[in-house]
Amino acid sequence: PDGPARLPRGRQKRIWEYRQNMSRVRRMLAVWAAKLIGAACRMSGKQGVTLAGKVALKICPDILDKLAAQVRGGIFVVCGTNGKATTNNLLCSALEYEGEKVVCNHTGSNMLNGVVSAFVLAADLKGDLDADYACIEVDEASTVRVFPHFKPDFMILTNLFRDQLDRYGEIDSTMKLLKKAMGMAGDMTVVVNADDSLSTFLAMDSGNPYVTYGIGQQVFEEDKDSREIREGQFCKRCGEKMKYRFYHYSQLGDYYCPGCGFRRPALDFDARDVKAGGTLSFKVEGRRIQANYRGFYNIYNILAAYAGARTAGLALKNFNKALKDYNPQNGRNEVFHIGKTAVTLNLAKNPAGFNQNISAVMEDPTPKDLIVLINDNDQDGTDVSWLWDVDFDRFKDIHAASITVSGIRCQDMRLRLKYVDIPSELEPDVEKAIRRKLSDGVGNLYVLVNYTGLYSTHNILKRIEGESA
Repeated sequence: PDGPARLPRGRQKRIWEYRQNMSRVRRMLAVWAAKLIGAACRMSGKQGVTLAGKVALKICPDILDKLAAQVRGGIFVVCGTNGKATTNNLLCSALEYEGEKVVCNHTGSNMLNGVVSAFVLAADLKGDLDADYACIEVDEASTVRVFPHFKPDFMILTNLFRDQLDRYGEIDSTMKLLKKAMGMAGDMTVVVNADDSLSTFLAMDSGNPYVTYGIGQQVFEEDKDSREIREGQFCKRCGEKMKYRFYHYSQLGDYYCPGCGFRRPALDFDARDVKAGGTLSFKVEGRRIQANYRGFYNIYNILAAYAGARTAGLALKNFNKALKDYNPQNGRNEVFHIGKTAVTLNLAKNPAGFNQNISAVMEDPTPKDLIVLINDNDQDGTDVSWLWDVDFDRFKDIHAASITVSGIRCQDMRLRLKYVDIPSELEPDVEKAIRRKLSDGVGNLYVLVNYTGLYSTHNILKRIEGESA
């Protein structure tokens, strides 16, 4: 006969049921395997999240598609150079304090395998997911690999800075990838930091609906002697040099193009009456938001989480309580109490982030010891020339009793400090450096590390903290 012979209806039904059952079996096996790998890695002191996701995908290639489809409310993705992990975890906490069930990649594993792990490790042993929302941090370069598996409802775009040039290339390359991913996501709403001209242009150019947040008033007087690197100095629309009414830091501020009129748009979520120092607070939508954190950049992280949740329609009646109870994780301003010493661990992986870390440390007027760890593994970017774009001169004003350089590229860091006449101690082994300062330091220790040093240093501090308990 013309065309394929048609199977009897009963047989078609049996084949369909067989395929559905096999799909469920594969999904269950993938979940079991991922949970076993995760447990084994935790017992051996390793993270193991990406491995769990990799194995789950091998067993069931469409597992992310299936599990993401079970999220009832909406899926948030958080992208941007700096602040992704903190914003994502704050958003997750805010949603949970509203009584929602949330899937989240808390560990910061933000490539495809890490995203898969977040879903499979949250699933039950039957391969099903019970979740109202998902809060997923996604590496910018990985968006085009993640978005084919699900279409997010919201993207929070924090900022775009130069980062790991040998991995990402120039910012234009990152923007092209993000624009492609936005096109794949359909009607996804972009919640964008409008104080960043690059992020704003991308949101506008993408064709997606967008909502803006930012800090509408000048908070600090501009330092005329600042050597801070400012990205996006030229208008992405017409190429004219941008002008600013004021800066907050790096290229973030109130900008406009004298050529084509491109400017910071009106802010849907405008942080007003901002106060920074030992604690942070601001007003938005008539509410006073308060957090016991340091670092002006955290205003943006808190505001981004607030704007994202409000855009999704949540009332956020318990937002301040969520901030009060929030415990920074995985080295993002995480504090360890070891004997009589308070140890603050934070990530500093590019010029903009490092400059803001320096500002945060300067907000603490008490004497302190400082350890800086620089690695050049593949995930860090093997090019460490970015160290010369950090304003390390300001280390002279942080009341440091000592500065120790550590990590694979400790000699590069020591040389960088020597060029601004700042003496430093050399100790490649970060655990030895930490133990030395716990023994003879001033009782206030800051440890700044780039990417691959974060998890290992976190584990070292947890172990030492346990020893002293």
